[in-house]
Amino acid sequence: MAAALGIRAARRMRHLLSALKPGIQIPRAGPAAAFGSSVTSAKAAVNGVHLHYLRTGGGEHAVLLLPGMLGSGETDFGPQIENLNKKLFTVVAWDPRGYGHSRPPDRDFPVDFFERDAKDAIDLMKTLKFKKVSLLGWSDGGITALIAAARYPSYVSKMVIWGANAYVTEQDTEIYQGIRDVSKWSEKTRKPLEALYGFDYFARTCEKWVDGIEQFKHLPDGEEGSLSRPSAPVESGKEKGIQPFPVFRATLCHFGRDRCVPITRTGTLERSSELKSVLRAVFICNLSFF
Repeated sequence: MAAALGIRAARRMRHLLSALKPGIQIPRAGPAAAFGSSVTSAKAAVNGVHLHYLRTGGGEHAVLLLPGMLGSGETDFGPQIENLNKKLFTVVAWDPRGYGHSRPPDRDFPVDFFERDAKDAIDLMKTLKFKKVSLLGWSDGGITALIAAARYPSYVSKMVIWGANAYVTEQDTEIYQGIRDVSKWSEKTRKPLEALYGFDYFARTCEKWVDGIEQFKHLPDGEEGSLSRPSAPVESGKEKGIQPFPVFRATLCHFGRDRCVPITRTGTLERSSELKSVLRAVFICNLSFF
């Protein structure tokens, strides 16, 4: 048990503190204008706020890109916005409320903020008149995607998630405190977010995020959002049965077969080629998900 916890903590540390290490960087794209005329930028009125999104492609398969902590469509998904097949997919990359260009309002973190983001995301796609959508989310966006799929199963077709977690422990809170001070982040990771938000909003929102995540530690089993154990069946290594979703592992959620299938051992899908192969397997191949 102790060895397993140590491995789990090490994985979280490598993932979360990548922002502090100059050698491991989270990919960040440039401003929306850098994507060219094929990408449109707009806002839609959803649930009392104006949500910003980028849109490209004209394919029948709608894909929503869900960013991670402090992220936005343009900062987290530049390669996907540029390179996903625009004949097969209509790609929407959104900024959750309080993030990116979906301001005002300022970002806040009530105990149900993941559920709120999930509802916002689905309602945005419905506002844009999509009949069904697939989800591509990482980190907080992966958690949001899981909740959205659980709450709106008839609307979500397929999804790829990575870097998502389902619960918070005492060990985790120590890790989260390590990224609380954004002045300690690597310059390469920090600068694009400073440019997007300004240092004060960036720093203040990061601190609020840490506090928001830590509140889950006080819930039963430290669960995040509505990912309760009975609704999250997975297969993880040799252990099979009802468990929390694997932490910080790229996961292909295969609905209807009572499991999640690990698709990489790297912890995060950092290489564009690796992610493209995953997308091809999930979105293009003839897989039965329901």
